[in-house]
Amino acid sequence: MTGFAQVRKNLHQGEILLSVKAVNHRGLDVHVHMPPEMDAFEGAMRKAIKTRVSRGHLQINLTWNRANGVASDTTLNRPLLESYLAAFEQAKREFHLGGSPDLNVAFRIPGMFRNDIAPELNEGFESSLVAALEEVLEALNRFREREGREIGAEILERCGAIGRVAARIEEIRSGATAVFQKRLQDRLSELLRGSNVEPQRLAQEAAMLAERSDISEEIIRLKTHAAELDQLVRTGGEVGKKLDFLLQEMNRETNTILSKTGGLGDLGLTITELALAAKSEIDKIREQSLNLE
Repeated sequence: MTGFAQVRKNLHQGEILLSVKAVNHRGLDVHVHMPPEMDAFEGAMRKAIKTRVSRGHLQINLTWNRANGVASDTTLNRPLLESYLAAFEQAKREFHLGGSPDLNVAFRIPGMFRNDIAPELNEGFESSLVAALEEVLEALNRFREREGREIGAEILERCGAIGRVAARIEEIRSGATAVFQKRLQDRLSELLRGSNVEPQRLAQEAAMLAERSDISEEIIRLKTHAAELDQLVRTGGEVGKKLDFLLQEMNRETNTILSKTGGLGDLGLTITELALAAKSEIDKIREQSLNLE
């Protein structure tokens, strides 16, 4: 699910500003952007994230302003800049290129500026940082929960539509028994017109035709999966992956119904239209399920 949250904390060492932006993703994909001197805390931050978020593309941005009175002598990393400029001139000579170095680009190179006097970034600071991260993640989850409730309501509505379609197909099927039987009789008559059909072959063909024409099991499974999906969304929790599985099964059942009801005249066309409507609802639920965790 999408979402955004931000928190600002004043600590002894300075001010922390943490922001997190989340967009849809099949798994958990975390990108942390923070000052290089805080790289040692990234492991603890990722651990805190995994305990509160299980799905989504998360972009964590951390900015830090030192408190007044805390030494913050930021100096230019001259050796790194000299290496950059030397490499630039060497590339110009070797490849016969023009142009001049861009300091704005050079200054964005990681490590181009360094702090000669670093503040005390110890375990106490790590605890405060993780606590701020947990707070911003809680705010993010509240935002995502509101969106999740809206998505869940839409999914439940579409799930109900699938259940009604399945019930309607079941009604039509009960009235189409005579059509199924005629289709079977026509095929058997065609076989019997041949030369000396073995009884075993005839029985096998009859069983196969009966199975290919009967959609009762597919209807039952479609209704069952729709009921399970409804219960899953109402129960809540981490439903994304379970939802994916149920939608795959429901799509499989509708495809089987479509394959079995061809050539049944008007009744078959009606069932086909209903099955296609169910597939459309399943596809729309799948689109929304990508937003759920």
